[in-house]
Amino acid sequence: MALSRLSSRSNILLQPFAAASPAALRRQISTDTSPLTVETSVPFTSHLCEAPSRAVETSSKELLSFFHDMTLMRRMEIAADSLYKAKLIRGFCHLYDGQEAVAIGMEAAITKKDAIITSYRDHCTFLGRGGGLFEAFSELMGRKTGCSNGKGGSMHFYKKDASFYGGHGIVGAQAPLGCGLAFAQKYSKDEAVTFTLYGDGAANQGQLFEALNIAALWDLPAVLVCENNHYGMGTAEWRSAKSPAYFKRGDYVPGLKVDGMDALAVKQACKFAKEHALKNGPIILEMDTYRYHGHSMSDPGSTYRTRDEISGVRQVRDPIDRVRKLIISHDIATEKELKDMEKEVRKEVDAAVAQAKESPIPESSELFTNIYVKGFGSESFGADRKELRATLP
Repeated sequence: MALSRLSSRSNILLQPFAAASPAALRRQISTDTSPLTVETSVPFTSHLCEAPSRAVETSSKELLSFFHDMTLMRRMEIAADSLYKAKLIRGFCHLYDGQEAVAIGMEAAITKKDAIITSYRDHCTFLGRGGGLFEAFSELMGRKTGCSNGKGGSMHFYKKDASFYGGHGIVGAQAPLGCGLAFAQKYSKDEAVTFTLYGDGAANQGQLFEALNIAALWDLPAVLVCENNHYGMGTAEWRSAKSPAYFKRGDYVPGLKVDGMDALAVKQACKFAKEHALKNGPIILEMDTYRYHGHSMSDPGSTYRTRDEISGVRQVRDPIDRVRKLIISHDIATEKELKDMEKEVRKEVDAAVAQAKESPIPESSELFTNIYVKGFGSESFGADRKELRATLP
């Protein structure tokens, strides 16, 4: 599977894959779990460490699950776009379409004991951790059945039972929190690591370097993942970073640059990073990826980059199409079978949206819960019961 790196700020495209052979269209869907080795065409780029092997072990079953799960994520984000435009989602909303391979590849390399904490672009990470579509759409629309009880919204998804410690609205604030999670893991001897995700825009935050320093000083099992989609809001990386080689930013901390549009490359890198962090302390992964939508729903995403650039990435680097072509070229499934899978995914997403729309919004008294320690009380009063009184414990 092809990997790529930016050779300049304008050269972000890969050569397209070869067309699938006719023989690839004859075989039924395979769920074979026997090993299948795919070699990346471009090596990883490393800093202060040996790069992992380019030969990635996978299986027919895993490739099909990659295709299904990334398609589900893509469809969820497209639906969120429509719900936002219909004003059923309010406030901020940051979509992840284009970057799905990072969430999927990472999950394939780790367990639910390993923690993940990320920024406000968190919908797909929540799904990757085992979250459901219904809980996701409910949260987006502020319903009490949401993953954060309708009180977090788009930027604050959360799933503690799967060690997902949320999206965070403050740029870069998740970095010291992630290193704190890694400290807790080391203190408790959990033999697990924390993956802290942040964008290229947050990579210039001072708190990131402070957290990295203490993580290196104490050899914490921390993997810092820079999801470099090349634009911090509307600012290209070359305009905001003197050195956009984010995997080298740790100086004394090892780093690895990865094609973040290649799910198998992400899997290999995350497996390598977890093993490294458990033995040697922190490591930085730079995921070379791309978002199709603007920074948020208020950003059209086409004023600081050309439409040709966006469509070019879609044509030759799209993570779903890459897996699709691998599946067909290895006779795992036919094009029609994959299209049928996409139709089922669309139905699943539509059903979850419809169910979430019918869910109730939180009671007004919920405004005063989950603020202080347990036992903090609130009560409704007044003729129409719309006034609230809270009592400190």
